[in-house]
Amino acid sequence: MKQQDLESMLFLVNNNPLDDFCGLSPNEVHSLLYDTFGDNSLLKIKADISDQTFNNIRFFRLTEEFLKIIQRDRFIKLTPLGALPKKTLHELYNHRLITEYAIELGISKLTREIDSPALTSLHINTQLTGALKKSNGKLSLTKQGEKLLQSDKRHELFRLTLQTFTGKFNWSYNDGYSEHPIGQLGWGFSIYLLFQFGSQPQTAQFYADKYLRAFPMFLRYFPQESLGTPQRSFTSCYLIRTFDRFLEWFGFVDIEKQKPALDSGKSIIKRTDALAQTFYIQ
Repeated sequence: MKQQDLESMLFLVNNNPLDDFCGLSPNEVHSLLYDTFGDNSLLKIKADISDQTFNNIRFFRLTEEFLKIIQRDRFIKLTPLGALPKKTLHELYNHRLITEYAIELGISKLTREIDSPALTSLHINTQLTGALKKSNGKLSLTKQGEKLLQSDKRHELFRLTLQTFTGKFNWSYNDGYSEHPIGQLGWGFSIYLLFQFGSQPQTAQFYADKYLRAFPMFLRYFPQESLGTPQRSFTSCYLIRTFDRFLEWFGFVDIEKQKPALDSGKSIIKRTDALAQTFYIQ
């Protein structure tokens, strides 16, 4: 086969829509996975996001409130273990932007940062953005952080928060599953799935199956267990990371939990208006 013919064949193969990718081509999926914010990615952040939409993106709003506390107090003194103090935790939690199931039921109390995965993630992610600096056990704003709190910089702060959460913050930090990037690698594909199928409520299992069909190699990281199958462990991992602790935290989906609570695949996923007000598919 001539070199020119081979190149033509590879071009056709890599640009051919595939059922496994829900109509996307290998090239389109590659860009979604490895260059999600790049020019070739079909997922785009809108340039004209309204303040009301920003107010509905809960993790972003929590980031703003966190930065405003530090701006007001000039710094936050961390605990000896480097965590946020109880006073700051309660002030953030009382905004009721992201609540914790066990705290709401009275099973546990918010006494330490680790009692709230959302607040732990907020602390780490905001530092990773470069908006904060830590020195002598204190957190303070960087010059960039001061700038990003200006009212006309919300879009810039949101984009930075999202890029950091999806690209730098390790989603496996908050759970006991595999350290491999299940869910985090291909988060843009999950949003694509919501654009394709989210106009109607779908089960969480529906999305887990679509993701696994596109990326079956992730199943190998879940060995057979006496109390469950690799598929069930994969599903739980993917749903916790992608839906419970990303899309719901950011306000892009609503999740209706079903009984029994342990079967997360039966939860009903509903796309919110904030998703289409924040992103579009090119």
